[in-house]
Amino acid sequence: MDIILENIGRRFNRDWIFRRLDYSFKVGRSYAILGPNGSGKSTLLQVIASSLTPSAGSVSYTSRHGNVEPDQVYRHLSLAAPYMELVEEFTLVEQIRFHFSHKAYLQGFDEQALLELMGLDRAKDRPIKYFSSGMKQRVKLSLACCADVPLLLLDEPTTNLDQKGVAWYQHLVRETSGGRLLLVCSNHEREYDFCDHTIDVTHYKA
Repeated sequence: MDIILENIGRRFNRDWIFRRLDYSFKVGRSYAILGPNGSGKSTLLQVIASSLTPSAGSVSYTSRHGNVEPDQVYRHLSLAAPYMELVEEFTLVEQIRFHFSHKAYLQGFDEQALLELMGLDRAKDRPIKYFSSGMKQRVKLSLACCADVPLLLLDEPTTNLDQKGVAWYQHLVRETSGGRLLLVCSNHEREYDFCDHTIDVTHYKA
């Protein structure tokens, strides 16, 4: 999926978070959206994901089958973000099955392969509410990265991960991101050092 931003801006009340942003995202490439905390990275990602509408300008989406309407973009993407919640009452297996009742598995993955990838096979029947924050982050990232969609969005992906978890994340992305459009919101180089391009939100302040 290719995405074109044309003169977009987003504001809350009278304050512009960003504006006059023109950019083209191309399938098969990876992009890091950079900026300090509170700079508008997550807001921009939500506009790109069509979960927020821009206050100015337009966003267009093109798949290999043609144009995609903004209200259908959710079918073509997976997202992992700190503000995204898992279903706490589900066991891990139930969460996986729920997620993949809406998305197809990336080629080469199934339920057992996903459990092994997470390193959480022994916790598969444990309710997610008893998982540590690091375990939950592994689940979020694995569900997003192992779904067969053309657009992968990762917001602050190493949140709650220790050094071993960061290495696991870097391996996960390298193994699963090929051939699609990857966007990473971050202010830590360890999260995006593999990206082809960077875009700094602070360059688009009013």
